Amino acid sequence: MQTENLITVTEFCAGQHVDISFIGTLHQYGFIDLTTIEQTNFLVVDELPRVEKIIRLHNDLDINLEGIDAIIHLLEKIDAMENEMKALRNKLNLYEGF
Repeated sequence: MQTENLITVTEFCAGQHVDISFIGTLHQYGFIDLTTIEQTNFLVVDELPRVEKIIRLHNDLDINLEGIDAIIHLLEKIDAMENEMKALRNKLNLYEGF
């Protein structure tokens, strides 16, 4: 399997000054996906902003994992609503153009 868009959990944790067990906990809670290749855990590069956001919420704001779960759920709902509003505005603009 190609590892071009993957970063090892060890490298990520060293760069972010985060304990490796915290990444395992995030995986157990279902916040992130880990890919295992030859007994090495990897994070998908596209998922790094989400992981970094979770780390900031936990470390900087001292929010526990249950709180992070609620925040992430609400942020995802907001994103979905924004996308729906954008689609509805586009439809409205299409009909107003006639």
